[in-house]
Amino acid sequence: MPTTSARLLSLLSLLQARRDWPGGLLAERLEVSARTVRRDVDRLRELGYPIRTVKGPDGGYRLDAGTRMPPLLFDDDQAVSIAVALQLAGVSGAGIEEGAARALNTIRQVMPARLRHRIDALQITAVEPPGDRPSSEVGSGVLTAIGAAIHAQEILRFFYNDDQARRAEPHHLVAWKGRWYLLAWDLDRAGWRTFRADRITPRTPAGPRFAARALPAPDVASFIAARFRGSEGTSEWPCHGEVIIDRPASDVATYVRDGLVEELGPDRCRVVLGSWSWTGLAASFGRFDAGLEVVGPEELRAAFTTLAERYTAAAG
Repeated sequence: MPTTSARLLSLLSLLQARRDWPGGLLAERLEVSARTVRRDVDRLRELGYPIRTVKGPDGGYRLDAGTRMPPLLFDDDQAVSIAVALQLAGVSGAGIEEGAARALNTIRQVMPARLRHRIDALQITAVEPPGDRPSSEVGSGVLTAIGAAIHAQEILRFFYNDDQARRAEPHHLVAWKGRWYLLAWDLDRAGWRTFRADRITPRTPAGPRFAARALPAPDVASFIAARFRGSEGTSEWPCHGEVIIDRPASDVATYVRDGLVEELGPDRCRVVLGSWSWTGLAASFGRFDAGLEVVGPEELRAAFTTLAERYTAAAG
């Protein structure tokens, strides 16, 4: 039988892994009697862990939230995962860099040597967005207020861009490419909208409760991807075009992320790309700095004509 302290740690780990535990199952997992489980639960309560006895045919226990933060127990993988996440928090845009650094230092100090060595060997350099990109840091208080309104399904009243009073039914808080967005039903414009969280100043009190609407997409990720690509109801780009470029396919493929590159010869390839607009698509083909032939569609040919006129005028 393991020592009392080791058994208490095992019991605590089990209680943190799921909401309810039948007493008999706990005794079976710990290989002790039900009476020993009851004694160990009492010891954990004395240490500050709010463990509730669950009544029912099987009887059992539940680890509840308390009025203060009790000591937590993590297995090796959980501890390493938390340390990695805290190192990445500096570029999350949530304004929690200082708190994350202090939390990482706290966790590291109490780690056993074997885990501390793993963390020290896994130093991550989190790179900030380019300096020419506007700052998008969001205060943790703003994110908390938005999250509370989403959880309570209460209309969010806020100022947008410091001066516009808005009302919206908040549905999801989304992190997308270094920025935080609120996905909500805009009550003033009667439509779905994504609001940049760093431009939101919540107003109090919140509005009345609302019944959640169904997203016009299979899931949040699909909806957000479609919205930022200028599409409605699909994650595909609204504009697709095909050209033949006078460059080797191996050179072009390096810079094509979600497009198609097909080799046609040593120095020619077929490229299919998508974009949010036809002129944007034509400009993206021009970045390869090579001769090209438009295969289609006609909207892409027209976009090249438009860009040619604009570039000619810009050249003076």
